[in-house]
Amino acid sequence: MKKLLEVKDLSISFDTYGAEVQAVRNISFHLDEKETLAIVGESGSGKSVTAQSLMRLVPMPPGKFVGGSIIFDGEDITQKSEKQMESIRGKDISMIFQDPMTSLNPTMTVGKQIAEGLIKHQNLSKKAAHDRGVELLKLVGIPNPEARIKQYPHQYSGGMRQRAMIAIALACNPKILIADEPTTALDVTIQAQILDLMRELQDKTGTAIILITHDLGVVANAASRVAVMYGGKIVETGTVDEIFYNPKHPYTWGLLGSMPKLDAEGEELQAIPGSPPDLADPPKGCPFVTRCPYAMKVCEQHMPDYKELSSTQKTACWLLDERAPDVEPPESAIVGGTEVHG
Repeated sequence: MKKLLEVKDLSISFDTYGAEVQAVRNISFHLDEKETLAIVGESGSGKSVTAQSLMRLVPMPPGKFVGGSIIFDGEDITQKSEKQMESIRGKDISMIFQDPMTSLNPTMTVGKQIAEGLIKHQNLSKKAAHDRGVELLKLVGIPNPEARIKQYPHQYSGGMRQRAMIAIALACNPKILIADEPTTALDVTIQAQILDLMRELQDKTGTAIILITHDLGVVANAASRVAVMYGGKIVETGTVDEIFYNPKHPYTWGLLGSMPKLDAEGEELQAIPGSPPDLADPPKGCPFVTRCPYAMKVCEQHMPDYKELSSTQKTACWLLDERAPDVEPPESAIVGGTEVHG
């Protein structure tokens, strides 16, 4: 399958009064046409900064592009001017932001916010843009779209605001849709509806999706491939089946262990002890070293290279070195009761 997006050795930092915060550190990944890639990890691991950098939305300053490339449709968008990026944002790459209440403009009707991109990128008249807006609201499951399109964001419920955000993001049929924690503030029923909606729209439009989340339950039901991110680095990548059934990095084990299992009645949820690293002074070696129960001296001083376990799975962990002791994943990291749709 053709690579639609390829990120190579990307590094993004933020200058603060105290130090330079290395939010994203030398990461590489790709996105194929029509696939869903999930980027997972705890808060502060660099997921949202990665997502924003793909649309050049990281504020500079204090943000700073340190190095690497973002190849979209064969061109490096890190070299494009702000004017050139304006023709890409919303048209070729769109984003569903984490909190629709703060992302939607409270002074504009939802209809005007949908029409904005259609008028700019597709040269539609106001009437045609309005009619298309009604179609999009209907498509994302908002009842009575003819009336709702004239309303303001505060007149929508949380789930409806998220659907309106999806309508805005999909208005110009983008090639890539970035969904940054699209279901975080929603209850479980609405969450499932939003994920089903994104899958249906992907089937209809062929849009590739990058899903940013910390919820592995969402990943199991929505993604085809997964990149596990920690401390500004990608520590493991693989298909959904590989990450859930054959994980190799202790951090991935910890994430899987913290998931509630359907067959674990009365058992306490597992937690990863400790805190994420301070990215103003990140560890020399593996970012997970201070929290890893299997850490060795080499982990403190040297970041391991990626070990290719298959054509789709690779992991950066010293435990995969032939000189390392044999370590089996803990029972809590063995998936049981989680339904995986690869």
